[in-house]
Amino acid sequence: MTRNTDSNDGFTAEERAAMKEHAAELRAAKRRSGKKELEAQACLDKIAEMPDADRVIAERIHALVSANAPELDAKTWYGMPAYARDGQVICFFQPASKFKARYGTFGFNDGALLDDGSVWATSFAVAGLTEADEAFLGELIRRAVSEA
Repeated sequence: MTRNTDSNDGFTAEERAAMKEHAAELRAAKRRSGKKELEAQACLDKIAEMPDADRVIAERIHALVSANAPELDAKTWYGMPAYARDGQVICFFQPASKFKARYGTFGFNDGALLDDGSVWATSFAVAGLTEADEAFLGELIRRAVSEA
């Protein structure tokens, strides 16, 4: 696979834009100093800006996370909807449009308690969501935040 980069730094234009968004998020978080409502609104605003195909999935994922892990705080992370505990991102939705990918992904970070042996999945391709898919992701979300 060939990476199309616009400069010699090895990053695509989309990756550089995501890094700039993350830097802006960090600056805004310092100004907000813990105002979770503003971070949650930024997450919803980011979802609303997405192209229809991504937006529909992101709205469902937002609802799934809210229902299955209400203790997580909605925020943005690299310009993507994310859900955090004590400031640490546990899970996130990467829309297909963000990096011009074929499908979006729903991923989990290190703080998610999904350990299962010595190998386990931490992200999943999401091209659509059936009831069975929502049940599967809901269970993963609950596991991700359960205290061991």
